[in-house]
Amino acid sequence: MDPEVDEFVDMLTASQACLYACILSLLPDRVAAHDVLQETNVTLWKKAGDFERGTNFMAWASRIARYHVLNYRKKQRRDRLVFDEGLFAELCERQASRADDASVYAEGLAECLGRLREGQRELLEQRYSPGGSVKRIAELRGQTEGAVSQMLYRVREALLNCISQHVREGAS
Repeated sequence: MDPEVDEFVDMLTASQACLYACILSLLPDRVAAHDVLQETNVTLWKKAGDFERGTNFMAWASRIARYHVLNYRKKQRRDRLVFDEGLFAELCERQASRADDASVYAEGLAECLGRLREGQRELLEQRYSPGGSVKRIAELRGQTEGAVSQMLYRVREALLNCISQHVREGAS
């Protein structure tokens, strides 16, 4: 497969939770937000060639999602529970700034994961892989669940501190 296509698929896949949260913040109906997310994904795939590599994927994808939310809202105008345009514009603006924040946190997470010792990364991979659980890790390692939970707590705390430092350094 083409490396550019692989990269685009990776970015699209990684953005799903954040895009859904963005859409859900503008459309409090979960079913509608899911539908709009699917429409957004179709558009993103069709416009993949328009994305400029090296730019902020989340900002680009969020902008397309907002257009789909606007189109959905136009179709739902008769509903009495629709936000007025001023409030909607403010929510869109706030969400756009959150998308930028999310990419800073994602960069920090990637950098900080790279700084972990191999054993710490393996522990996280075991815990967050499909079917991973503290109980299962404890059995595999011959340790108590409490010991594994404590190790996970320490790794998560180190990641949180590292990401916080990354964000502070990026903000200054």
